[in-house]
Amino acid sequence: MKDASTGKLRPALFVVPTDAPGFGKQVIPMAWQAPEKQFTLFLDDVRVPATSLVGDPHSEDGGMWQLFAGLNPERIMGAAFSCGMARYALDKAVAYAKERSVWREAPIGAHQGIAHPLAKVKIELEQARLLWQKAAALYDAGDDFGAGEYANMAKYAGGEIACNATDVAVHTHGGNGLTVEYGLANMLVAARLGRIAPVSREMILNFVAMHTLGLPKSY
Repeated sequence: MKDASTGKLRPALFVVPTDAPGFGKQVIPMAWQAPEKQFTLFLDDVRVPATSLVGDPHSEDGGMWQLFAGLNPERIMGAAFSCGMARYALDKAVAYAKERSVWREAPIGAHQGIAHPLAKVKIELEQARLLWQKAAALYDAGDDFGAGEYANMAKYAGGEIACNATDVAVHTHGGNGLTVEYGLANMLVAARLGRIAPVSREMILNFVAMHTLGLPKSY
């Protein structure tokens, strides 16, 4: 459907069968080990029927509304995923700090240089967890704007604590933190995804600046 004011086609959301003629995909080699694969998709004169459109075909923005409806749950789940990763890294680091001893009987966790970064991660993790739980509660209550506000902030906080926690966990393990045996080095790269997708930190800051603080649009 064309935009009456510009004459250009409006964005549309549609489903493409993977066996459709002209559809292709190519695996993107990733730097971290993950069970799922990433792909580049190719659409070369692919034709689909009108029934492939998602949303109300008679609405100007039917597909866009369907897309926007998934943004808040996606960001809430992204925040929860990042917090789960952070909690796993913290648990591994705390367990190691309690049992590892160097040159003395007391474990390395008895040193403030080890204990304080772990305590800081715990505090930041709880802050991020409360944000995504509030976002989820607002979403369940039907408050779309409130859910969007807190889903964005939760996504930001989750991405930050995932990166911070995995970094501290690796540092707590010392050289062991980069070995395959302890399973933390791969998380350094995986945690970084939380700062990029499904929305970048910069776009979250734009949202909060505009819609929460009422500042002028900056992009």
